Amino acid sequence: MGNGGTTAGLEQLRAALEHGAAAGTGIGALLGMEAEKLEPGLVVFAMEPRADFANPLGTVHGGVLSTLLDSAMSCAVHTSLPEGAGYTTLELKVNFVRAVPVEGGRLTCEGRTVHMGRRVATCEGRITDAAGRLMAHGTATCMVLPAVTGE
Repeated sequence: MGNGGTTAGLEQLRAALEHGAAAGTGIGALLGMEAEKLEPGLVVFAMEPRADFANPLGTVHGGVLSTLLDSAMSCAVHTSLPEGAGYTTLELKVNFVRAVPVEGGRLTCEGRTVHMGRRVATCEGRITDAAGRLMAHGTATCMVLPAVTGE
C-alpha cells in the first residue's frame, strides 16, 4: 500500500466524496460521476455520457474522458496517502482508443496506483464502455505533499 498500512487517505476521500455528493459540488457532481469502488490503491468511477459532453463531431469530448481518468487515477493515489498528506497531478497522459458515442451508455473508469513513494506516486487507468470495450487509457504522475505538522 505504500503508506505504512494506514487507511487515512481512503477515509478522507470517502468523506470528501460524500460531502461533494450531498452538496452537489465538485467535478464529480458536475459530470455525474459515481464512485463504484473505493479501496486502497483502487478507485472505480462511472458516468453516463450526455449531449452536453459532445465535441463538434458529436462524440464525447476528450477533455471529459481525460477528467474521468485523472479523477479515478489521482483518487487511487489519495486512497493510499498517510494522515494529513495531500497530492497534485504533475503529468497526465491519455490514449483515446476509439470514439465514445454520446448515446453509448455508461462508462466505467478504473484507476490504480502503480507506485507510491514519499514524494512521487504513479498511477494508471482504463475507461471501458457498457460492453467492456476499452475506450481510453492513461497514466499520471502525482506529487505527494507531506502533512504539515505544528503551527
